[in-house]
Amino acid sequence: MFLVIEGHSFAYEMESLCRIFFPQKKIKVLKNNFESLQDDFVLCKMLELEHEYKIWVSAAIDSKKAKSVEKVFKSESMQEAECELKMAQALFKVLSELTAYRPPWGILTGVRPAKLMLKLIEELGPKGAEAYFRDHLLVKEDKTALAQEVALSESSLIKKIDKKAFSLYVAIPFCPSRCGYCSFVSHSIAGPKAKKSVEIYIENLIEELEYLGKTACALGMKAQSVYFGGGTPTSLSANQLEKLFSTLEASFDLSQVKEYSVEAGRPETIDQEKLNLFKKYEVDRISINPQSFNDKVLQDVKRGHTADSTLAAYSLARKVGFKTINMDLIAGLPGDSIESFERSVEQTLALEPENITIHTLALKRAADMQAKEFVGAKSENVSQMLNTAYGKLRGKSYLPYYMYRQSLTLGNLENTGWSKEGHECLYNIIMMEECQSVFAAGAGAVTKLIKPEKKGLERVFNFKYPYEYNSRFSEILKRKDEIIRFFESA
Repeated sequence: MFLVIEGHSFAYEMESLCRIFFPQKKIKVLKNNFESLQDDFVLCKMLELEHEYKIWVSAAIDSKKAKSVEKVFKSESMQEAECELKMAQALFKVLSELTAYRPPWGILTGVRPAKLMLKLIEELGPKGAEAYFRDHLLVKEDKTALAQEVALSESSLIKKIDKKAFSLYVAIPFCPSRCGYCSFVSHSIAGPKAKKSVEIYIENLIEELEYLGKTACALGMKAQSVYFGGGTPTSLSANQLEKLFSTLEASFDLSQVKEYSVEAGRPETIDQEKLNLFKKYEVDRISINPQSFNDKVLQDVKRGHTADSTLAAYSLARKVGFKTINMDLIAGLPGDSIESFERSVEQTLALEPENITIHTLALKRAADMQAKEFVGAKSENVSQMLNTAYGKLRGKSYLPYYMYRQSLTLGNLENTGWSKEGHECLYNIIMMEECQSVFAAGAGAVTKLIKPEKKGLERVFNFKYPYEYNSRFSEILKRKDEIIRFFESA
């Protein structure tokens, strides 16, 4: 389909909104070239006249009769942000009428709706922020309420975050195999070639961590949280993991660390030796992610475990003494039904983990599994799955404390982390609110630098893929010099 832009610079925002309605269509953006188009087009046009702006949006998709809306706004000082908002509102109206679908998050396309809600609460108060979400951003009532609940929870947790400290993120972009829905930079660890690459990766990662440790020491900064993410960190051997843990212990001042997390998401990678190792190095939070307790669903999405292996891994973690465990579920997996997903939620709740994250399936182009290759759950079914899960979680005293959104999720729905009181993950809040520096190591890792007394942040990117990380590692260390420069600059 073609998106035609005339008289304004809002192409990116309008394209993002179009993708909510047409996630699997290829969109080509054109400027000032409307006359030659017939079908499958969206036109977003703005004329700036004397003391007024005229917005015109028209669309015709899949041979459906064109829908149009035209608005004139009288203003002598209309700001660009206001023009963009009104254009998005007009486009939302046209596409909603054309498709008979009203996305629950309205015209919001950002990753962090709760962060925006918190900003609006500070400016307008809770009622004003709620009204702005509902009336201007066109967000549905239930999602507005969820965003506000999460925002207020985040606000209370932010008070526990030391803005002069930093969080440490360690990227392990390897898994025992690749799940069908995965779009992360994650590589199978199987095979002799892969294993050799992993060994080189770990050697480089150790050197990067040592470099970061010296940098933190030079700046007099201490870590407040440590997070091993992936991929699946526990796809590494116990010996490989110990090398990394011991490097952290020797390189960083960990005396002020309030939480130490490791994603052990694939149950088949968890054993007694690794769990004992975690306890030795004071890891206090782990993830054991079933995604579903339906074995047929797990098989279809190429998960390498069964429901029983999830239960066994969870039981072992409890016996070893872990008191904070997160479990992930995904709504909308192919072959899953509303009833089957509800049973997965009930099974998860029966285990009583301290954290439960409810994800919505996102069909990214980098995933092996694409929408055209299977019949996934319909948007209304996925919405019902989430609503059922949320009700059951509340019934067991779990509360939502962080949330984020991805592009190409079924139904344009959200991912929400739920927690029992006192078990919220500070690192998740730091990532959502961007309120503390994050020193990040490994392939695809992004260091975020924040000065407590100033707004805004700077990013230092590592190479995305492990082979780039290994082959161009010397450049990684040079980039890390930006950390010293950032904090020592006025």
